[in-house]
Amino acid sequence: MLELSFNEPDKLVAVAHALSTRARADMLRLLSTRKMNVVEISEQLCLPVSTVANNVKILEAAGLINTELLPATRGAMKVCSRNYDDIHFDFNVQKTLPKGESGQYLVELPIGHYSDCEVYPTCGLAGVDDFICKEDEPAQFYRPRHIEAQLIWFRKGYVEYLLPLEIPSGARIEALELSMEICSEAPNYDNNWPSDITLWVNEREIGTWTSPGDFGGRRGKLNPSWWGDMATQYGLLKTWRITHERTLLDMIPVSDTSLADLNLSRRPSVRLRIGVKENAVNKGGVNLFGTRFGDYEQDIRMKVDYVMD
Repeated sequence: MLELSFNEPDKLVAVAHALSTRARADMLRLLSTRKMNVVEISEQLCLPVSTVANNVKILEAAGLINTELLPATRGAMKVCSRNYDDIHFDFNVQKTLPKGESGQYLVELPIGHYSDCEVYPTCGLAGVDDFICKEDEPAQFYRPRHIEAQLIWFRKGYVEYLLPLEIPSGARIEALELSMEICSEAPNYDNNWPSDITLWVNEREIGTWTSPGDFGGRRGKLNPSWWGDMATQYGLLKTWRITHERTLLDMIPVSDTSLADLNLSRRPSVRLRIGVKENAVNKGGVNLFGTRFGDYEQDIRMKVDYVMD
């Protein structure tokens, strides 16, 4: 989901402009089902190729679509894909809360939008329509198309994310919560395949969860039709919560790491790393699910509870 507000006026204006014509709205509708090149869009909408090309530039500049050049019979063709299924405009101007009032900040980051990674086979990326890269080739994780990923898997290593932290000035953080659908990574799937999956926040280890397996045997509720029955199907929804006293996993204490260890007040973002340590007892890998795979329609979700000082 794309969240827009008056806090980012330039971005809000760019997206509003991109959505301001019927032609561009129709283009986004077409791209909801599959990727299309400029000529295909032109034929579907009965518009000149030059008109479609100009509108593609506007949609791309607003961040609503992604384009890539692929080889064609003559030269190259520009192939378009949609970046968001939902756009939310928030026109409420944020007001300063009175002292002692509490608030909550919520952000959800697509799993493909990692900022760094180091992964080892077995590994791969899958999107809504197909595999995004060749399996078991870690270099493919650095290709621009990784942002389209709806399922990420790797046997060793980590993926790292930067989540924005936008809370009012003078707010005191009371708790930080992170949740995601996740499981182990085995060949095909194996319900009995333990993996010690660790989370770090701002370079500080917050805790390890031993996933019991890489789950299959039934299809994930959200999996696209092209995804095979013998592959990983779903994970478990896990929630880490960091307070002033400790870190909890699904409300059970897992470590003594507290908010004071994370230096959140000095940062405009939260750096989250998900991986398997070199010295882990169970090196069973990681599967990370987006909104279009598995059982839960969510990506990586961060919730911050705060109180105004």
